Amino acid sequence: MTDAAIADHVPPAPKASAVPKGTAETWSTRLKEKLAEAAPRIGWTLVSVGLFAGIWELLWAVGVADPKLLPPPHVFLGAFADQAKFFNTATRWSIGLNPADGPTPRQALFITVGATMGRVFSGLLIASVLAVTVGVLIRYFHLFEKLTLPTITLLSPVSPIAWLPVAIFIFGIGNAPAIFMVVIALFFHMVLGTVAQIDGVNRNLINVARTMGATKRQIYLRVIVPAILPGLLMVLRLNMFGAWMVVLIAETTGVGYGLGQVIMLARNTFNPSLVFFCIALIGFLGFASDWILRMVQKRILYWVPETTGVLRGL
Repeated sequence: MTDAAIADHVPPAPKASAVPKGTAETWSTRLKEKLAEAAPRIGWTLVSVGLFAGIWELLWAVGVADPKLLPPPHVFLGAFADQAKFFNTATRWSIGLNPADGPTPRQALFITVGATMGRVFSGLLIASVLAVTVGVLIRYFHLFEKLTLPTITLLSPVSPIAWLPVAIFIFGIGNAPAIFMVVIALFFHMVLGTVAQIDGVNRNLINVARTMGATKRQIYLRVIVPAILPGLLMVLRLNMFGAWMVVLIAETTGVGYGLGQVIMLARNTFNPSLVFFCIALIGFLGFASDWILRMVQKRILYWVPETTGVLRGL
């Protein structure tokens, strides 16, 4: 075989553009890009929080804010160890036990935060699954809509606090009533939100699916549910803040430990520093939870462009 024939059988070398992008970039390069993208947001977040804290500190410095009633951030955030020792509520409120026994202050803090976050996300998950399922069934079956939608609309304005005795009657004390309170506070609003999202689906998408011969079940699974996902995830994010509000009330019913128990302890002992420490901690946890949901939303809805404000360019 001649050299020319051998050359004809040799496959051409791959072009540079044919190399996958993931193999060309290193992890360090990707990390730098992510950090460069997130740096402005992180910076402005720190500026915003720092401005609020600075005004608070200024009011304390000039004597407007009473340090006994409104302690500045450097007071209740600086005494971390002194505040963390109050988070051992399960042992502190037990009869015949030494409050110094049990986990260390740092361990008690993580146990308390983990318990509250577990109740929030458990209730949020249960309420989301039930609400989306019921909302889709309401629009799928007309009989089911007539039997359930009036009752859901009737119970939707009821304050979650009104359900607190019901939660205690049914579940007693423990984690169950706290999770039930979160579920009941979110369920009715999320059902109505799901129904509203379904009603707002573009009719052209449904008509095109019908023209192509799609059944009612296929239209709901392939057209309506994907179309309402962006709105549902936004409703989920908004309801997550409601879950944080409700769980603190639910935790005052004797769940053993939780941020609601700590705030109740601070109120009974007139400890403003502990109150504001818990407020700052809850705000941070809520902010972190919202960030996690936004990242999940970005991963799931990869085709939806990120909105940064309609009037920003004006």
